[in-house]
Amino acid sequence: MKFIDLRSDTVTELTKDMRKSMYDADVGDDVYGDDLTTNELERYAAKLVGKESAIFVPSGTFGNQLSLLTHCNKGDEVILGEDCHIVCHEVGAAAVIAGVQLRTLKSNNGELSPMDIETTIRKEEDIHYPNTALICIENAHSNGRVISLENMAEIRQIADKYHLPIHLDGARLFNAATYLDVDVKEVTKNVDSVMFCLSKGLCAPIGSILAGNNEFINKARKYRKLMGGGLRQSGVIAAAGLVALKDMRDNLKSDHEKALYLAKELATIPEVSILTNNLHINMVYFKPSNIDTSKLVAYLLDKGIKICDVEDGLMRFVTHYWITKENIDYVIHSMKEFLACQ
Repeated sequence: MKFIDLRSDTVTELTKDMRKSMYDADVGDDVYGDDLTTNELERYAAKLVGKESAIFVPSGTFGNQLSLLTHCNKGDEVILGEDCHIVCHEVGAAAVIAGVQLRTLKSNNGELSPMDIETTIRKEEDIHYPNTALICIENAHSNGRVISLENMAEIRQIADKYHLPIHLDGARLFNAATYLDVDVKEVTKNVDSVMFCLSKGLCAPIGSILAGNNEFINKARKYRKLMGGGLRQSGVIAAAGLVALKDMRDNLKSDHEKALYLAKELATIPEVSILTNNLHINMVYFKPSNIDTSKLVAYLLDKGIKICDVEDGLMRFVTHYWITKENIDYVIHSMKEFLACQ
């Protein structure tokens, strides 16, 4: 059975062009720097986001944690939002890998207050204080919202005042640029390092990119080996990443439009309340009421539809390249069918 999968945009299967590129990839041992396809991907990715260098890593979590390890020393403090991916969905890796303290701030739907950041920075040397080493922001945010460029510029000013680097978790970086209708370099220009995924929405089967200046990436390359990310003939998967970056970014606008259509159709169901303020990218968050969500998940699975159950009172459907409007209509029909039988 071919499933309609709304769990995430990580579920996208690779395209025919990706499969061919992987078959034809010119490969070598990447730890020795001999994999020509991986080298090409890293050069292309760095130029695309306006950074000097880039490094290919297995996943987004790997890239974020590699960034923390590279920017910080053990016991340093990182300022970031309490609802960001690094805090909520990376298994406490910052404590295990980088050995840093996360100083979390309350965000406004993912957007951090520059004033709160400045207040939180450790400004004086004190025997009792850890050192503030890094500020992390997320754009697009995993709550479905895109953070304004103005907010990012204001955080940059604070960071410069106290000589602090900024890392951007840009897992869905190109979704943010698409929503803002700007070149992606406008999103990355105010950060020192950026991680972005090739396997979220862009259809690559594996991999993410960490980009920054030459010194940062050279240091990260050694730490990538330490973390077990030193790959060998990685060009086999890097080839799909090149296709993702060169050919698939323009499709994200369609993914966003499909999400808006999905939200509109879901809103016709009385038991569903859409978070309309979070409809920036390809995610539709909604609050179910009077729905046995575990039974709904099972019912839809039987109908060939995969969804995730409720988390923190909300459900999330995610559109992507392989979701059509016809698929959406079928999902809505199936949900209404289930609710009619409750």
